[in-house]
Amino acid sequence: MTAPHDLLRLDAGTLSRRIAARELSCRELMQASLARIADLNPVHNAIVSLRDGDELLAEADACDATLARGEITGWMHGFPVAVKDLSDAAGLPTTLGSLAIGRRMATGDALFVQRMKKAGAIVIGKTNTPEFGLGSHTFNQVFGITRNAWDPSRSAGGSSGGAAVALALGMVPVADGSDMGGSLRNPAAFNNVLGFRPSRGRVPAVPAEDAFFQQLGTEGPMGRTTEDVARLLCTMGGWDERAPLSLADPLPDPASEDPIACEPGKRIGWLGSIWPDLPLEPGIRELCEAALRKLEGEGYAVEPCTLDVARDANWSAWLRLRQMLVGGKLGALYAQPHLRALMKPEAQWEVEQSFQLTAAHLYQATVQRTAVYHAFRRLFERYDYVVAPTAQVFPFPAELHWPREVAGVAMGTYHRWMEIVTPFTLAGLPVASVPVGFGNDGLPMGMQVAGPARADLRVLALARAWEGIAPWVPSDASRWRRPHNPRIQP
Repeated sequence: MTAPHDLLRLDAGTLSRRIAARELSCRELMQASLARIADLNPVHNAIVSLRDGDELLAEADACDATLARGEITGWMHGFPVAVKDLSDAAGLPTTLGSLAIGRRMATGDALFVQRMKKAGAIVIGKTNTPEFGLGSHTFNQVFGITRNAWDPSRSAGGSSGGAAVALALGMVPVADGSDMGGSLRNPAAFNNVLGFRPSRGRVPAVPAEDAFFQQLGTEGPMGRTTEDVARLLCTMGGWDERAPLSLADPLPDPASEDPIACEPGKRIGWLGSIWPDLPLEPGIRELCEAALRKLEGEGYAVEPCTLDVARDANWSAWLRLRQMLVGGKLGALYAQPHLRALMKPEAQWEVEQSFQLTAAHLYQATVQRTAVYHAFRRLFERYDYVVAPTAQVFPFPAELHWPREVAGVAMGTYHRWMEIVTPFTLAGLPVASVPVGFGNDGLPMGMQVAGPARADLRVLALARAWEGIAPWVPSDASRWRRPHNPRIQP
């Protein structure tokens, strides 16, 4: 019998194979996951709305009974998963981290949750998120702060902070998240896991009030290995007629031996901080450049490049389009004074800024966004990938709502410190945040790896190649060392 802590060190692909071969029971995996949550969640607060343990063990037993009959639901058979608290999972509250919403009980599943369940997953609860998913730091008045997997005094990032921490600490084998302003990328970098923002339309948003204007945010996968991320992407993704702008090109079978099955390109463009005046905390550029030197040593061609878009034009497009979407969605809450008082100041600010938008503002923003896409398209005529740091700061103190300055430069908004992710979002590109090591304070950092639109698997191919050169979470349990903080050792 595998020891519980060793189970939690295994990658999702290995867990899947062992469950299918009946070398590991679904009950054993569920017991190990629940024990890990009981041990570490009081400190890190990654999992919220956790279901009753006896009910979950009964569901795991049912999965084992299915296996005993020679049947298997899918590659996630018996996997404990927790859904980000911005999406619906039937029978669980969807709070959006907001007192203004309350604990609305979901009566159905989001499409990607349906697909994970169809692949065999058991939803055990939700993962924490900032209020309305706004900001790359996970805290709210409903559940409190989610704390970094490597140092609980530091931010977990966001808005998929609960997902990243639960994943990094072995509470779940894979995790879903969502990303508008780096929300799959930033927490992955802050917790030394891999987060993948898919091409726009790869993972359909169903249900959705708006199927046409919302073209900035997307759901996507997180994992401890690249292949785990690829399998979850192939589970979550795929055309659905209720999402008319979703992508119809087929994805591999997530249970296939190699869901990536393509070779990475060799030409890499290094964007650095993207714009010369964009501030980076000391040590971040150096970690990324050290990673690129290792890739050069393996035969990759790395060349500095620039994105031919003015920084102010990119930021203006980002602000206006985001304000339209956030202000439009939250406007009805804001209009009710008793609910407005429950909204965090950053959410109120987004709505108030949206009142100033005109048709001309929004049209110009879409023109600027189009220019960002074409600037990347021109780069991809020369390079297979472009890369940049994932974040402009290392994980900051958890009690700080957001960094007020970066490298001595004041941040004018609650999200300006994540400006480095915005052009990739505007262009709708597939982009992975891959771990590149630790700064002088022992805190993790990541690097964004982006490819052309719809080249999701090619981006993951480079991520896997990098993982082979510099493993960030070795699948061999004897080599996987947990975070250094004594409070979170296994």
